[in-house]
Amino acid sequence: MENKKKRFKLFDSQREGRGIEKGDVYTKTDLKGFFLKYKEWFPNLLTVNLLMVLGNFPFIFALIAMTTFTRVMYMAPASSFFPVLRGIFLQESEISASTLISMGTGGMQIEANAMTTATYVLFALSLLVLFTFGIVNVGSTYVLRNMVKGEPVFIFSDFFYAIKRNWKQALPFGILDSLFLALITFDLFYLYTADGGLMMSMFFGITAAVALIYCWMRFYIYIQMVTFDLSLYKILKNSLIFALLGFKRNLMATLGILLLVVINLFLAFGTGGFLMAAAILLPFVLLFSNGAFMSTYAAYFKIKEIMIDPYEAEHGAETEEPIDEIDEPFANEMDAENA
Repeated sequence: MENKKKRFKLFDSQREGRGIEKGDVYTKTDLKGFFLKYKEWFPNLLTVNLLMVLGNFPFIFALIAMTTFTRVMYMAPASSFFPVLRGIFLQESEISASTLISMGTGGMQIEANAMTTATYVLFALSLLVLFTFGIVNVGSTYVLRNMVKGEPVFIFSDFFYAIKRNWKQALPFGILDSLFLALITFDLFYLYTADGGLMMSMFFGITAAVALIYCWMRFYIYIQMVTFDLSLYKILKNSLIFALLGFKRNLMATLGILLLVVINLFLAFGTGGFLMAAAILLPFVLLFSNGAFMSTYAAYFKIKEIMIDPYEAEHGAETEEPIDEIDEPFANEMDAENA
């Protein structure tokens, strides 16, 4: 027989698996079920992450703009006392010991940089992400949803199929989504660094709670977009309810995502050499798709329990077409919660 060379198939989403053996099927949607699915789909998550990064390529312009590549370097005073000390130093005919000591502490200079026209152009180009954010999210969410459901996945064709089918809704919402995320991030940073006592602390706590609830809503928004034929208003309303009903699953997914981010930051700032280089590459190969997989796993089965299962019980087997006008199960669930 002719020997064939083995090829590296880490990113090959079409390769054959080992098949299903007796006892392999695990149908529960708990933490064990998550790790089983995560192990099964991990190589494919690398491909999904690549699509998410390349799809949102305008971010790369912002990363370049934040480096010194397009900036002008200059020396700047390290202290506000520098002009005064410099003037005394130049006016004294004989430099005193006290002046020398003062210049040694307050007369230091540091290297700084100034933005150029090229920097502003790059930042402007990065705003194109407003138009890519939603459609990339809807494409990747469709792929990740099918992974979580255990369906056959053809990453590239599924990705572009979901975009083609949902871009009219994903594009405008992606603009609003990215703007709101940027705004709430700015607010959190401003309130955290502001010195305003108890009042600022209260505003920070309220803003943090709003940010958390919205992040939990995002777990459900794009999944509903690719699964149901609902208006954006109904999707947002349903997502707000899901953010509360799915508290436990949402919290577990959030902790998992935070763990990924903490590991990435630790490798970047707490280590050096090879590990630091790995931390820089981690968002480009792993971070985004793995976090999205966690949120999709947490959200989809809650949606299935409340919206899909009652519909299938009434209308028969699951259909491939988007399901429309499903709101009633929420009322039933709320009544059960209040009983």
